[in-house]
Amino acid sequence: MLEIKNVSKSFGKKKVLDNVCLNVGDMSIYGLVGYNGAGKTTLFKVITDVYEKDGGEVLLRGEEVHDNERAKSKIFYVPDDLFFMTGASMKKMAEFYSGYYPKFDMNTFNRIAEMFSLDVKAKMGGFSKGMQRQAEIIFALASKPDLILLDESFDGLDPAKRNLMKKLLMEFISETSSSVVISSHNLRELADMCDHIALMNGNKISFDISVDDMAEQRFKIRVAFKDDVSDETLEACGLSKIRRDGKIISAKMNGDIKECEKKLEELSPLLFDKIPLTLEEVFLEEMEDKDYDFKELFS
Repeated sequence: MLEIKNVSKSFGKKKVLDNVCLNVGDMSIYGLVGYNGAGKTTLFKVITDVYEKDGGEVLLRGEEVHDNERAKSKIFYVPDDLFFMTGASMKKMAEFYSGYYPKFDMNTFNRIAEMFSLDVKAKMGGFSKGMQRQAEIIFALASKPDLILLDESFDGLDPAKRNLMKKLLMEFISETSSSVVISSHNLRELADMCDHIALMNGNKISFDISVDDMAEQRFKIRVAFKDDVSDETLEACGLSKIRRDGKIISAKMNGDIKECEKKLEELSPLLFDKIPLTLEEVFLEEMEDKDYDFKELFS
C-alpha cells in the first residue's frame, strides 16, 4: 500500500526526518507514536506532498506521490489543526471534497453524519472542536480513499464517539481494503486498534513491529529462587532492569526469549511468571535515552 524509503526532511539546519523507512500493508490500521517534535506531523505532510521531501521516495501502490495528483487523490489527511472554508456548512465542505475525491459518496456522508447527530446544514464555525474533528473524519470516510492519515484525530472526542469512530474505521477497512495510519499519544488507544506500531524517536523510526509480534517478543518477568541468585547470573540469562522485593525479582527479558527461559529454568525457580509488555511500557523503554539530573533543581 504505502512505502516510505529513506525519506529525509530538514528545515534550515534542523533535520526533522532522517532516512525514515516504513511500510503500510493493505487493510491495516498502523499506529505511529512518538514524543512531541519527533517528526510525526512532518512525515504526514511529506506523504501528502504538503512538504516537499529532501530525499527518498513516498510510494502509494508503487506510484511516487510527489507531483502526482492521481496518487494524492487517493490519500485523505486529517490534520491536528483543522481548517474549513469560512462560513461553510458540512454539506458545502462535502461538495468541495466530492470535486477532488472521485469516490466521494454523499449517501455515506449523510448516513455517518446522522449517526453522530451532526446538522450538515449548520455552519461549522459554530461546532465544538470535537464536532469539527468528527466532521473531518466523516469527510475522510465518505471520500473512500486508499489511505487515511489521522493526526491526533481522536482528541476532543468523548468515549462514546471514540468507540463509534473505531467501529466505523474497522468497517471502512473491511469494505474498501484501504488502510489507516494513526498518529496518537494515547498509547492504550493505539494498542486496542492497531495491527502494527512504529515509534519515531530522534527523527528516525526506532522500531516497527506488528502488535502480535510485539506481544511475543517483549516481556517482563517475576521470578523467585530458594537460594540467592546474583544480578550477574541473572544478566547472563538475558535479564535487565533487575529489581528485588524480598525474594521476588522483577526484570525485563532481552535477546532470545526461549534461550533466556531455558537458562532461568536451569536455576530451578520457585516462581516464574512471564508477562507481555504493554505498548506504553515498550514506548517508555525505547525512549529511555536521556539521563536527567534532578539534583538541586529547585534549590
